[in-house]
Amino acid sequence: MTGIYTRLVSTLLFPLHERLKKHDTVAIKAQLEKSQWLPTEKIMQTQAERLQLFIGKIIEDVPYYKALFDELGLSSSDIKSVADLHKLPFLDKPTIRENYSALKSNQAGAVSSFTTGGSSGTPLTFLLGDERVSHDVAEKWRATRWWDVDIGDKEIVAWGSPIELGAQDKVRILRDKLFRSTLIPAFDVDESKLLGFIDRIKGIEPQMLFGYPSVFSLIAKVALSHNIDLTQLGIKVVFVTSERLYPYQREVIEKAFGAPVANGYGSRDAGFIAHQCPSGSMHISAEDLIVEIIDKDGNVVADGEKGEIVITHMATSDFPFVRYRTGDIAALDTKSCACGRGLPVLKDIEGRTTDFVVAANGTMMHGLALIYILRELDGIEEFKIIQESKLHTRVDIVPAKGNSISKEITDDIVSGFKARLGEEVVVDVEIVTEIAAEKSGKFRYVISKVAS
Repeated sequence: MTGIYTRLVSTLLFPLHERLKKHDTVAIKAQLEKSQWLPTEKIMQTQAERLQLFIGKIIEDVPYYKALFDELGLSSSDIKSVADLHKLPFLDKPTIRENYSALKSNQAGAVSSFTTGGSSGTPLTFLLGDERVSHDVAEKWRATRWWDVDIGDKEIVAWGSPIELGAQDKVRILRDKLFRSTLIPAFDVDESKLLGFIDRIKGIEPQMLFGYPSVFSLIAKVALSHNIDLTQLGIKVVFVTSERLYPYQREVIEKAFGAPVANGYGSRDAGFIAHQCPSGSMHISAEDLIVEIIDKDGNVVADGEKGEIVITHMATSDFPFVRYRTGDIAALDTKSCACGRGLPVLKDIEGRTTDFVVAANGTMMHGLALIYILRELDGIEEFKIIQESKLHTRVDIVPAKGNSISKEITDDIVSGFKARLGEEVVVDVEIVTEIAAEKSGKFRYVISKVAS
């Protein structure tokens, strides 16, 4: 049952906050809560109609797309449905950098410059307008409500992005207090800091947690190792995003907090793409985003087949993202969800291509094939796998407290990796005291300099 203060925030204070920021979040969220229950066919029909309007607008207002359509001999009438998008080239980070000014709409209102964390390569700078921000916030808000929590319920956010952490001015601090949201920095997490996080969680007793799965899995592991019970705090859900959620992370988080994990998939540049519902499906925000899945040759694959995720975000009129290559791998589900929502479902989200490794014989496999070798060994606290080349892989290991890594364990790692990558591969195991997060604050467990 929603508390009085939460209702005050969600129905008065937060709507006022968004109106002052000139965001249409409240109206958009109200539309989204209705449209999610429409049949999938109706949602797709509406999506196609919106795509036509979006394409017409950017051809008229965005220099890059006006020139592109002229060059290709196309007009807005040539893009009548999602199936017609293949007529347009892909958008990628180099293209955005080379055409940054031309990608800004001549009719753009107030826009802000944003930069990705760069955890998978060179950071990307792009522009966000009020339209995009309003839709992103509304989509996240809708997904939050799926789990019987709302804005105004007590929340702890574990975040590591310098953008968020650098914004802790007086206005932000006041806003977070009003909305009962507490931010804890996710940089440089050692056991003492993790124990401090646990104390804050116990003191606040939040209804929800939000942040990186790596951080909450580390907190969960420390809590379990110290026999600290966090299952009676009233936490309803743990929202995780920005990193690949591994099955073992979900398991340890749910065990420690006694609450379900709700995965969210998206990025700063591509937007909030999909959110997990209580029935377990990752629903695409299809009212705003078109998802295509392509093979290595750039061809759209059939539903159910895995490939790279390509995004067209129709709330980006100020700085359009059309057929934007995310570098992530997934498939469109062929089945509807038991929850009854008509929103299409994204499945088998496997992270970026650099989360895959390539065997000496050229076979590509997900990094989980190597991760599970390490997860089955005792005495390992943290690890990071770096594939330097097809014939050289490095493994950084942080021993569990009070443990040392024996030659037997090292030999098991080397033999296990060789069995999957090839006997001719050199596997170096290095014992380190800590594994630092990326500059963005995220943790990456597998980095391949070979996969692409």
